[in-house]
Amino acid sequence: MYPEKNNIYKTSDLSLATVLSLYYSVQAVDKSDPKRVIFIFVRDKNFDLYIERFYRGTLRVDPQEYFQHLKSLKNRIYNG
Repeated sequence: MYPEKNNIYKTSDLSLATVLSLYYSVQAVDKSDPKRVIFIFVRDKNFDLYIERFYRGTLRVDPQEYFQHLKSLKNRIYNG
């Protein structure tokens, strides 16, 4: 079953996508535009709090875990 459209969040911001991937699974990577990759997530009731904290600079993450997720997302961009 597919989630409703308003429960889908899309971003091309690699830093934001990396942070979100620490808490939520990337549902898909849209590479249909050769100049931009879109990461797709399914929202829940707390999802927007992570985005807000990211942009306010109040979200703290483990740097090593962040780097591992960044490598994983880059792998999905370039290798699959």
